Amino acid sequence: MSNRTTLILGGILLGLSFLVALTVYPQLPDPAASHWGANGEVNGYMSAFWAAFLMPLMTTGLFLLLMAVPSIDPLKANIAQFRGIYNTFIVLFLVYMLYIYALTLAWNLGYNNFDMGQAMLPAMSLFFIFLGVLIGRAKRNFFIGIRTPWTLSSDTVWAKTHALGSKLFIGAGILSLLSIPLGENGMWVMMLLILVAAVIPIVYSYVLWKREISTQA
Repeated sequence: MSNRTTLILGGILLGLSFLVALTVYPQLPDPAASHWGANGEVNGYMSAFWAAFLMPLMTTGLFLLLMAVPSIDPLKANIAQFRGIYNTFIVLFLVYMLYIYALTLAWNLGYNNFDMGQAMLPAMSLFFIFLGVLIGRAKRNFFIGIRTPWTLSSDTVWAKTHALGSKLFIGAGILSLLSIPLGENGMWVMMLLILVAAVIPIVYSYVLWKREISTQA
């Protein structure tokens, strides 16, 4: 996806979110539910204003930051090699954030005959699958990917660590989708899978680095 297309789609999605916020703000309860536990029960509230506008504002800030990253990274030439899929990731990230926003608004507007955790799980699972795809394509840089002291010190360690990390995140996302029939336990399964997918590459990168420096000695 080109930079121009990313900016256009991002602008449309964010503009739509602010339009929705302006429309629903007068109808929201005050305070409004803003956070749910893994069991799907509400465990946090905020004012109606922030329930309407916080997510669009926060998503806009994250969008601008993600768009700026390729320009400020010292290894931006490496990011340019996978910029297309990175841009696609940015747009999908916006869709993901606005889907969560839509669920929150629906709940507070009275359309709450659904389990929030169950409704979020498919989107989160798909997000992690695509994150795995992005990780598999990422070249060494300081912002995107599995950034440990050991991956950042070696292109070889980076490549091997991200090849494994890509498979783990994609696998975790697929298994999370398959855990949906488990009800509220599916969210715990997903959290465990993502934790495993995040920790193993970190340890693996250190092992690879130690092996690399031992062969150079």
